[in-house]
Amino acid sequence: MTEDLRVTFVGGPTALLELGGKRLLTDPTFSPAGVHESAPGRPLTKTEDPAVSREALGEIDAVLLSHDQHADNLDPAGRELVGEVLLTLTTISGARRLGGTAQGLPPWAAISLGPLEVISVPALHGPPGCESLTGDVIGFVLRGRGLPSVYVSGDNASLEVVRAVAKRIGSIDVALLFAGAARTSLFAGAPLTLTSEDAAEATRILNAKIVIPLHTRGWAHFSEGPDAVRKAFANAGLSERLRMLEPGESIRLRRGSAR
Repeated sequence: MTEDLRVTFVGGPTALLELGGKRLLTDPTFSPAGVHESAPGRPLTKTEDPAVSREALGEIDAVLLSHDQHADNLDPAGRELVGEVLLTLTTISGARRLGGTAQGLPPWAAISLGPLEVISVPALHGPPGCESLTGDVIGFVLRGRGLPSVYVSGDNASLEVVRAVAKRIGSIDVALLFAGAARTSLFAGAPLTLTSEDAAEATRILNAKIVIPLHTRGWAHFSEGPDAVRKAFANAGLSERLRMLEPGESIRLRRGSAR
């Protein structure tokens, strides 16, 4: 790495990435704790308020939205934010639903944001065959000359998808893995995002130098929290790569080290 990456953890799946002079926000969730419906009759319970307010974040250049269908990735206040920012990158179907400045990307499409190349990558939000119920989801890779490469998994539960990303993109400097093993009544409670053990294996597959887990706390259906992730990385001998942020905490990464 020859330039800093700064990551600020807001809560749930939401983090501010400052890289290449751009300020990018993952899946925005800024509503207070409480029950939020993804669709009528499909409530999800948010257990923590956001640690950083929308106002405190300042200007956002773009939102990286893995999908718009579920409240734990786009809650009501996050939806308002999407209506205000200059650009939201998301799935093609999500862009149609959101309208406004949302731009849909198929898997492996790339666009430029100044010095940053943003590549949309596949994600599978549950076990094989889940798409008809959980909907389209994407992740993102950020890279550029002199910049660290960054993978944002989105709500992905598939190590096969991670292998496809590694094969196509190569090694990753920093991976933001949605690793709370989200579970609902769908698919007999099968995980809809990476388990802690799968997050550790994804780290190996990507040869990621640093991993920052997201989506491990703040919603009741996340079945594995930060302690489970720490244990899995310790068991895999990967603790030195793990950076578990507290809500509101920021970290700056430079030349493969963290401070």
